[in-house]
Amino acid sequence: MQFDPTIFFWIFLIIIAIQPVIRQRLLENARMKLIAEIEKQRGSRVILLVHRQETMSFLGFPIMRFIDIHDSEEVLRAIHMTDDDMPIDLVVHTPGGLAIAATQIARALSRHKGKVTVFVPHYAMSGGTLIALSADEIVMCEHAVLGPLDPQIGQMPAVSVLNVLQKKTINEIDDNTLILADQAEKAIRQMKETIVEIVSRSHPSDKAKEIAEKLVSGKWTHDYPISAEEAKEMGLPVSTEMPKEIMLLMNLYPQPLRQSVEYIPVKKSKV
Repeated sequence: MQFDPTIFFWIFLIIIAIQPVIRQRLLENARMKLIAEIEKQRGSRVILLVHRQETMSFLGFPIMRFIDIHDSEEVLRAIHMTDDDMPIDLVVHTPGGLAIAATQIARALSRHKGKVTVFVPHYAMSGGTLIALSADEIVMCEHAVLGPLDPQIGQMPAVSVLNVLQKKTINEIDDNTLILADQAEKAIRQMKETIVEIVSRSHPSDKAKEIAEKLVSGKWTHDYPISAEEAKEMGLPVSTEMPKEIMLLMNLYPQPLRQSVEYIPVKKSKV
């Protein structure tokens, strides 16, 4: 009996094509199992908002993720499905995203009657920080970071746009910059009001305004990493007691890109 080599070629292509799908399904099953274990252990609803570059489609191209409307819809649905008095544990790993989506999530969490804990294993920048502000407790790894909440107008910080008005006379400023400055003023005011609204549920009004001012005023660049120590000094309810189960869960969200860091994953005992 003669074998057609093209059959083996097509079988090989099919195996290569479905490998990422099978690998993704195994990861998803492992996540669901560990999430269920954490929920049982903590008696809480566990929600994850994790943005990594995950391999999608059979070609394996990575897609960069950020907080969008789809995320807010899913998180809000999870919150609505949770009993009012049940604690919520939200794991956040994100570079930020749409202000409207982050605000919806933060408001919903701040109004939840049960305890809300936000876990930050690595970073929760921009909109991720806004979400963290809604928590009764923010648990950060020792080297995890939050970020400022200064609004961006296009690719420019709103505070920097307003600074132009202070350094030039009105006749020296073009109409486009004046329009941007008007938008910048509104964006800054709106973000401060949003932060005060969310933080005031757990802090006195004056303290909430102080926190909003620090995060929005442009004291730092938008990508400045706010450490756990700085967040504590700011008055945020930060703890660094990160459960090992949360870190194990993060291991189930691998980056598909080629590793640029390698090591033997063995914990050495002290000599």
